[in-house]
Amino acid sequence: MQIPHFPRPATLFETETKSRIRIVLVEDHSLMRECLRALIEVDQKLHVVGEFENAETGLDGIRDLQPDVLLTDLALPGRSGIDLLGEVDRISPMTRKLVLTAHANIHYVSAAMGAGADGYVLKSAGSDELMRAIRTVYMGRQFLCKAIIAQMPPGFFNGYDTPTVPAAMRAITEREREVLTRVAAGHSTKAIARNLGVSPQTVAKHRANLMRKLHLHSIAAVTKFAIRNGLTGSSPYPSPVATEPRSVASLN
Repeated sequence: MQIPHFPRPATLFETETKSRIRIVLVEDHSLMRECLRALIEVDQKLHVVGEFENAETGLDGIRDLQPDVLLTDLALPGRSGIDLLGEVDRISPMTRKLVLTAHANIHYVSAAMGAGADGYVLKSAGSDELMRAIRTVYMGRQFLCKAIIAQMPPGFFNGYDTPTVPAAMRAITEREREVLTRVAAGHSTKAIARNLGVSPQTVAKHRANLMRKLHLHSIAAVTKFAIRNGLTGSSPYPSPVATEPRSVASLN
């Protein structure tokens, strides 16, 4: 006679753990990761389920853990944080994405939000603001810290009011623009070729053409150009950072 199997009731600890906001950290400095974990887990409703030091391991962890919130820096070894943001929706569509960085330049904000970030907080912000940011993006809303909002130009939230694409961009082809955004995101020639379905030699040719047309002389210059002009997203034009002021929690 087969003995029927009855599921074991969840313990109080397991129930509480499941109700927590599950967070993955991607930060290359181990001390910063330790401090963030300690800070975040003071709140019993927040739980760090994974810590990673670069975009590659971070993507693997996000794929396995399917966290509620990703908290990531932009300056990472290897592939950039912008590149990481652009990949998350594909592997974990329910994960909300929050940037924690030292980069206060508005062009970095535009690039991050264009790549899919739901929030942007500076490392100089207070712990209360970071905790509020985590909760806000988890609830499906956008968040920009007060220091970023303070430097926004008038009308920034009204549509596509982001840095203007230089006239030189009109000279490059759509394929060259696709190569430009991927080079700026830190993709290798082989990875770009695989993604676009062309040969590495073709990618190299497109890269040389766009660098000539834009008067850029190094990969670092290409990356800087793309970030300054909000060209790291999939659109040929800069993406809006937000739609309405009321959708940004720190304006409330």
